[in-house]
Amino acid sequence: MNRGMRTPYAATLLLAALPLQAAEPLTLQQVVRRAVENSPEVRLARLGNDVAVRQTALQRSAFQPNLFTGSGAAYTNGFPQTPGGGGPSVFSLSFVQTLFNPPLRGEVRAAEQRSQMQQVEIERVRDAVMQRAAADYLELVTVRHSLRLLEGERDSAQRVYAIVEQRVAAGLELPIEQTRAALVRARIEQRIAALEGRQQVLEADLRDLLGLPESESIELAESEPPPFPDLRASEAVALALRYSPELRKAALERLARQQELQGQRGGYWPSVDLVGQYSVFSKINNYDQFYRNFQRNNLNVGLQIQIPLFRSRTRAEIALADSQLRQAEGELTLQQRSVERQVRQQFWHVRELEAGREVARLELQLARQNLDLAQARFQQGQATLADVERARLEENEKWLAFLDAGLNYQKSELELLRLTGRLAQWVQSP
Repeated sequence: MNRGMRTPYAATLLLAALPLQAAEPLTLQQVVRRAVENSPEVRLARLGNDVAVRQTALQRSAFQPNLFTGSGAAYTNGFPQTPGGGGPSVFSLSFVQTLFNPPLRGEVRAAEQRSQMQQVEIERVRDAVMQRAAADYLELVTVRHSLRLLEGERDSAQRVYAIVEQRVAAGLELPIEQTRAALVRARIEQRIAALEGRQQVLEADLRDLLGLPESESIELAESEPPPFPDLRASEAVALALRYSPELRKAALERLARQQELQGQRGGYWPSVDLVGQYSVFSKINNYDQFYRNFQRNNLNVGLQIQIPLFRSRTRAEIALADSQLRQAEGELTLQQRSVERQVRQQFWHVRELEAGREVARLELQLARQNLDLAQARFQQGQATLADVERARLEENEKWLAFLDAGLNYQKSELELLRLTGRLAQWVQSP
């Protein structure tokens, strides 16, 4: 992109961002960093990641050792068999660990992929907070500068109205001109009221993002967002496809579905558990008399293998997992197309707004030249003071239009920086 036209607007923002009080001002990068550190949305996303990690550990625990102990009492009549089927014991210790279970292993691996999705979600939320804080910063700078311009425009409109009022009283102007001057003055007051309200909203939003008390004023230093690299649209799309959190989450979900399908297909294979049990038998109800050799201490260790001969649920689970995988693949394809389309549209929207900002700059330059011409003609007696003030009003209007065009361009560029991951790189850079 053409970066040659950034200087005039940069100078404008430097004037707009001058602090009103001798307080320590905040740069754009500082505001964004503090917003991320203070953001409850980011903290909530991190808590969601902790939950996902613990859920994965819970599912993985099936393949880890599990040890149980206990005792109990029961009434028996006849063969002294406990309700669980074993002999009466004073104390028992049981051990179980799953060694081979493909469906369960597939669920664990899928849970690991979804845990990584929560890490990507943190990045997505963080990027949204950064963009919001940066947009508020830039808009507040523009609003404050616009209010300063409108204060001057209000004075010019008041002078024009006073001159026209005198000329109407002297019969040199029609009454409709006085009404026009009053309308211009009223519109300026309306815009000032709207901007003052917007300034209050932006300041409250920034205080909330930064964790500042309501009584503390917000002073902003002169700073701009990083320029987007001079790339082609295809290069910007390639950057976004590599970075996009939404696309990475969709890819991880597809991988999780693949793991689930692979696990369900292993449902036709046997499952193997390592089991063990130690029991101290009791002689209750003459248990020792039922066997020729009674042994109080007993230990059993071995493998428990379950071979599925016929399990109708397995086929249904495989079919479901296969459908879910195809759905995830379709969603990944749609997400990729969405990212490509969004980045291309945003890329050309930035170019369009950049051209619009240049048009606004030239219109402002033309209005300045018209003001200089009106002042020269006034000094030569070829124009009235009202003509000069009208030219000054026109210059102020073009200033405001130039500020709005610059703000729209920078917000659009921020979105493109977010989509390609350059905004996060800039914020994290020293």
